[in-house]
Amino acid sequence: MMGRIAILVLLISAGCAQTGTVEVIKLGHGLDTNHPVHHAMVFMQERLDSLSGGTLQIQIYPSQQLGTERQLLELLQLGSLGMTKVASAVLEGFAPEYKVLSLPYLFRNEAHRYDVLGGVVGRKILLSSEQYWLRGLTYYDAGSRSFYTKDRPIYSPSDLEGLKIRTLESTTQVKMVNSLGGSATPIAWGELYTALQQGVVDGAENNPPSFYTSRHYEVCKYYSLDEHTGLPDVLLISTIIWERLNPQQQSWVQQAADESAKHQKKLWKAATDEALQKVQEAGVEVIYPDKTLFTERVLHLYDEYQDTPEIFTLIEQIRATVPCDSLGDCSNDSLSSE
Repeated sequence: MMGRIAILVLLISAGCAQTGTVEVIKLGHGLDTNHPVHHAMVFMQERLDSLSGGTLQIQIYPSQQLGTERQLLELLQLGSLGMTKVASAVLEGFAPEYKVLSLPYLFRNEAHRYDVLGGVVGRKILLSSEQYWLRGLTYYDAGSRSFYTKDRPIYSPSDLEGLKIRTLESTTQVKMVNSLGGSATPIAWGELYTALQQGVVDGAENNPPSFYTSRHYEVCKYYSLDEHTGLPDVLLISTIIWERLNPQQQSWVQQAADESAKHQKKLWKAATDEALQKVQEAGVEVIYPDKTLFTERVLHLYDEYQDTPEIFTLIEQIRATVPCDSLGDCSNDSLSSE
């Protein structure tokens, strides 16, 4: 691993390079260029160029050109890369506060998720990784994650029994899949298509746009929308690079990031609708299971954090973020605080 990182450091040189009067921040990520999150980062690139009058720019390296998500995070910590985007679950190993976002059925609905991530709690989690040289700038919407499988549909947790399911490198994700009856198998995103083809795993879980743009639907013909988690993507900047920027430059970067997140929400909705339509046209069976069958199997994951105040306090704050009467009837919340 360290040999690979050393090679990447040499290739990337510096996360923020100066050419004449122009400073360039290098951004690496693992998504395909058709993905809405990539399009949002291109939007951010354009906005930063405009805000700074061309004096501060972002150079984007997509599709794992510079390494896996974990490798990119390590490069940020070294200051050898300026920015990256990772799934929030991957950050659990760097900042424990991110574990709360991996808990299944944490958010009542989409509006609740937006309010939490855009509020005080969301900001607190973003900045919790600063001590590890990773500063969160904003969240990108990644919708809800659901199971997709090769050989059999998932109507209830019992259908997951005996199946190897790819997960993110997240302790909470692994516990969730195992609690639902599957056998959690962490695999890098870029290796997953081949792993599905070769039978290393029997299925995976992700949101509709990622299922579609990755072409995993070519291998997996069952998509069960149990929507177990609402993990956001997180846009990060190396604190080493951040501290090299003057206050005005920092303001430009944060503004461009915030505007790109708002733009990405619109892209995401359209991409989700298109993805579900396209995979069904390709022969995928989309299933809408009874979610209560799944929530009952993961309630104990919340109890495990009662003796971890920093996490359990976040859980309580998230549950209290939006009054139920402002969202409509909350009597059907799948995970109450009782």
